[in-house]
Amino acid sequence: MYSGDPAALEVLRGRRVAVGVGGGIAAYKMAAVVSTLAQAGCETHVLMTEAAQRFVTPLTFEALAGRAVHTSVWEQADRSDPQHIRLARTVEILLIAPCTMDLLAKLVTGQAEDPVTLLAASIDRAITPVLLAPSMNEVMWHQPATQRNLRQAEADGFRVLAPGSGWQACRTVGAGRLPEPDQLVEAMARAVAERR
Repeated sequence: MYSGDPAALEVLRGRRVAVGVGGGIAAYKMAAVVSTLAQAGCETHVLMTEAAQRFVTPLTFEALAGRAVHTSVWEQADRSDPQHIRLARTVEILLIAPCTMDLLAKLVTGQAEDPVTLLAASIDRAITPVLLAPSMNEVMWHQPATQRNLRQAEADGFRVLAPGSGWQACRTVGAGRLPEPDQLVEAMARAVAERR
C-alpha cells in the first residue's frame, strides 16, 4: 500500500504511463508500483523483458494494470498499433525498473530487441521523460562498464535514479538496491510535473 506523498498521486491521476520491467529479483517490487499507479487512475501500460517474466508473471501485471502486458515485439498487446509507435507518442512517462546491468548496456547501445528497449528507443526523450532505476549487485554497480553506461545514459537524455544501499539478494550489503516502490512513484510524479 502506498504511504508516500499524496500529492504525487494527484500529479499522476489520469496520466498515461508506461512501466518497463527488467529481469532482476527486484522485479517483484514493480507489482506495488503498478498497483499504486492503477489505483491513482493512471492508464498504465506494462512492458516486460523475457528475463523479467522469469521473476514475475505477465498475468500479475495484467491483473494489476487492467490491461494486456507487452511481452514480445512480435505479439502485440494492442492489435491496432502493431508498430508500437502510438504508445511511444502518447505515454507521458516511461519508468524502466529494475534496470539491470544488461538492460542498461542495451539501452545505451541502441538495441531494441524486446518491448522495453523498443519502446525506449521510440520515445523522444526531449519531450517524454524516461526514468531508469538501476538495480544490481554492488560489484556489478561499481564495474567500470556500468559507470560508463550510466554516464552515457544521462548524456543520451535518460534520467537515472540513484539506487539505494542495503541488503541484497546475493547476501551482501551495499549499493545497487532498487529504490522502494513509493520512491519510484514519487520520482515519476516529479518528472511528470516538470514536463508540464
